Amino acid sequence: MNRRAFAKTVVLTGAGITLLGFKRWRAYPVDELLGRVEPVLMGDGFRMRREAAEALLDMKTDAAKMGITLQAESSYRSYQRQEQIWTRKYTDFTAKGLTPTQAIDKIIEYSTIPGTSRHHWGTEADVIDRSKPLPPDPLLADHFHQGGLYENLKAWLDENKEKYGYYEVYTNAPYRKGFKYEPWHLSYKPLSQPMLREYLEIDLKAMLQQIKLVGSEHFTDAFIARYQKENICDINPVLL
Repeated sequence: MNRRAFAKTVVLTGAGITLLGFKRWRAYPVDELLGRVEPVLMGDGFRMRREAAEALLDMKTDAAKMGITLQAESSYRSYQRQEQIWTRKYTDFTAKGLTPTQAIDKIIEYSTIPGTSRHHWGTEADVIDRSKPLPPDPLLADHFHQGGLYENLKAWLDENKEKYGYYEVYTNAPYRKGFKYEPWHLSYKPLSQPMLREYLEIDLKAMLQQIKLVGSEHFTDAFIARYQKENICDINPVLL
């Protein structure tokens, strides 16, 4: 496997943390972490930051030797795209009779609040095996385990993905809260780990208050604190 060096591009963002009157230098601009500004992306049928994309292509090449056609079903996602997903789900759930609070809790079982998605970073990929028939909903946990369509993909990933810097984010650990188990969601740790650490320096409450998002008037202080603790931080501990 090719191991490619990555040189961080250090930029100054106007949303940096002020210390003694000066803005702190950040490796990743806040607007990129929030998905509002698109970073430089590349990929073959997907869009990711260069180092993550090259590692995924290496993994794809090696998986093919085992008869697995590894494909990223989803990769980079902008704030605008995440907002569309959020609005569609919120509108659908409330139309079916859920209260706004119930709808929000239902959405965040699997989907993030716009501005808080790891897919904004260009380090995440939802992967499937395209050598298999494409089911109506390929991103179901049952597909990835015994007897499932992607059983072989899951077994190969469990044995090999970390060699390429990729880790499951939302594991099936019994103690974990927040987003439900997603065996398809992989994160490129060499980039996503430092990005998460910078992301956690953002004032999430203040950021969410600025978003003109359907349902956001129901985001209480307690909800935001719980969301940050459980949905953003209760992940595979290797990625923290």
